[in-house]
Amino acid sequence: MLTRRETPADVPAARAVIAAAFAGPDTPDRDPVEATLLDALRTCDGWLPELSFVAADEKGEVAGHVVCTRGHLDGAPVLGLGPIGVRPGLQRRGTGRALMHAVLGAADALGEPLVALLGSPAYYGRFGFRPATDLGIRPPDPAWGEYFQVRTLTTYEPSLRGTFSYAKPFDDV
Repeated sequence: MLTRRETPADVPAARAVIAAAFAGPDTPDRDPVEATLLDALRTCDGWLPELSFVAADEKGEVAGHVVCTRGHLDGAPVLGLGPIGVRPGLQRRGTGRALMHAVLGAADALGEPLVALLGSPAYYGRFGFRPATDLGIRPPDPAWGEYFQVRTLTTYEPSLRGTFSYAKPFDDV
């Protein structure tokens, strides 16, 4: 599996991967929220093309996708991760892990202070994510509790605290 920055030619395949990864058995003919969110993120001010990655299989076909977009912590620029997805049939083979390492490494290299996400503590904890409240960071929705997590990066300063906000399209989810 090769992870690399997304190119314009990858956009339809990346969207298809996210749609397939989040498709529900009860809604096979309807786009999942994550696919429409990805569409909206691509057109917003928070889109960061340098933090949109794909995983390509041995045939060069897109097998997974991850993106970080511009978020804010009481006005300070930080990152929000998601959506991330892997094509069904290729899940649980390390593709998601490779995408996570690629996007976190790129975010760190760009000098970003932290990445926030909403997800499973058991899964994302292996990448260094921990409950945001441990660092004085509040989620957009208090009900998210321990599922709202952050991963600090090299330029993180402990004084960076407050309420997190995702890129605007997340508000419509």
